[in-house]
Order: sequence, then structure tokens, then C-alpha cells
Amino acid sequence: MKKITNCPATLAPGYSSYSPKAVKILFEGERVSHLLDFEIEDISRKKDIMHVMKRISVSGVQEKFPAIVGHGRIRLSEIGERSRYILKPAPWDNTLSTRKQIPANEHLTMQIASQVYGIKTAENGLCFTPKGDLVYITKRFDLAKDGSKYYMEDFASLLGKNEAISGTSFKYDACFMDIAEMIKKYIPAWMIAMERFFKLVIFNYIYGNADDHLKNFSILKMGDTYQLAPAYDLMNTALHIEGDDFGLNGGLSYNLEKSDIYDKTGHPCRLDFERFGIAIGLKTKRISTILDAFIVLPEGVKTLVDSSFLNNKMKRSYLRIVMERIARFNRLSE
Repeated sequence: MKKITNCPATLAPGYSSYSPKAVKILFEGERVSHLLDFEIEDISRKKDIMHVMKRISVSGVQEKFPAIVGHGRIRLSEIGERSRYILKPAPWDNTLSTRKQIPANEHLTMQIASQVYGIKTAENGLCFTPKGDLVYITKRFDLAKDGSKYYMEDFASLLGKNEAISGTSFKYDACFMDIAEMIKKYIPAWMIAMERFFKLVIFNYIYGNADDHLKNFSILKMGDTYQLAPAYDLMNTALHIEGDDFGLNGGLSYNLEKSDIYDKTGHPCRLDFERFGIAIGLKTKRISTILDAFIVLPEGVKTLVDSSFLNNKMKRSYLRIVMERIARFNRLSE
């Protein structure tokens, strides 16, 4: 197994396991080994584990396993136990040549969103199998400290989209304007939530995440009010497969006028996001402030990419994709 020199959660240098900050935030103060004592392929054959896995999984490229942290180790939860963590190993589809890098990609993208752009995300990190394979670990945000569960609903459900009604592609059958309308409908402090949503839409575009579909946005009921759930499942999908700019078939909006650049190239520029921001009810000054954060590649991103657990080739590709997206974003419409 490759020697670890950066925290597998925060990516801070100088650590051979989880840093004190990661221990506090991700594991609630409990010191935990970054090494798993099982291989994913070994437990995948167990019927009881497969039953639990299917119960918590959503359709997509990655399998998910419920996990519990205790006595200094990360273990899979048993049937009947309420898991506080989720493990996501590399996909089992061997036709995807870069599949082993997917956990590191998701971890890096989530850390960039949180550390560089201040986007509220699910707490996350990496752990390692005995063979050294990467496994993404994320802390559930739908559970209170006392173990009770917050009510959570994704935007596919809020929009009445499901496989029975809309077919197998139901989670892609919408536009981001549809999500914005649901935010206004369900969240009392919708302006704050809308700014968070707007920033996340831009982040996903710049960082190549074409998997930002309806089930990857949710609301939580905290007390008597709803709020936008922390961001989750952020990944530079362009690093692994060619895809569209957005995870929703309708893009930003079905009706919003596109810039001449968008019409000519098929890719939006800053003007398109400005128009979208206005259409969802944000103030012009706040729109500009949010957009300005994406006109250059922050040094912090370069540092995190360099410190990440991607291999060197993938690190270069990751930065190249983001730089290309920033260049697209900055094009001036006529």
C-alpha cells in the first residue's frame, strides 16, 4: 500500500492517518483507523450485506454500503443497526478503465467545494482496504446526534418524478429552474437557500459534474422548517466519461434565452448563468459576487489536487478539465 503523507479526509499535509480536525468533524472525536479490515469484494457476496446495500442505494454507478464507526475502526452495519456512515467503493464495472480512481475523485471534488468555495457539504474522507484500494466514506447528515432521523426528500420526489410515471430516466427529466421553483415553495428562507443552490449549479458546471440530477439535491426538515440539504455526490464525471454539461435534460431552463455563445457551441458562458440567477430571483450584486469566484482557478484548488489521492495522470487531467471549463465560462457574448 502506498505511504500516506496527507490526511485522508482534509488532505492536510504531514499526516499518516486522519488529522485531529478530521477526527473531530468526521468521526465526532473518536480516533479511527483509515485501514479497513475487509475487502469489498469479499463482503459483496454475503446475502445479508447485499440486502442492506440495496435498501440504501440509489440508482447510479456506485454501490453503497451502510457503515458504523466504533472502537477505533470502520465496520459494516448489521441488519437492524442504524448506520451513521456510508461507504462507496470503486464501481464493480470493469469496463470503466478509471474506476479505481472514482473514490479519490469524489473525495477531492467534495473537499474543493467545501474548503475553497465554502459550499456546505456532507462530511467525507477516504479509507483503504487491506489491498490498498480506495473507499469513499461519508457521514450521514439526515441523522441527529441522538440517532433520530430528519425528514429528507429529494427533488425528484418533490417534483413528482418517478420511474413508474416518467420512465427509467426520470431523475434527469427536468431543468434547474424546476428545482428553484420547489426551493421557493418549500423553504421559508428561500433566498439564502437559492444562493447556495445557484453556487452549486455553477460549481458542478466548472468542475465537470454531469451527474447533478434531481436525486442529488434534497431538502431536510429541521424542526418545523425545511432547508436545503448539504451537497453530496459531487464528482468530476468528465474525468471518467464524456457527457453533457448538466445532469438535467433541460439544462438551466427550458425557456431562458441562451447567449449567442451557448447557441453556437452548445456550452453556456457567464451571461447564461447571470440570466439564470436573475430568473430564480437573486439580486444582481449577489449574482456577480458568486460568479466572480469562478473566473480563475484558485491556488487552493491546485494545492488540494496535488495533495489528493488521484494518480498523477488523473491530477493533470482534473486540472485541465477545470481550466477548460473556466475558459468556456469566461467567454464574452456578442
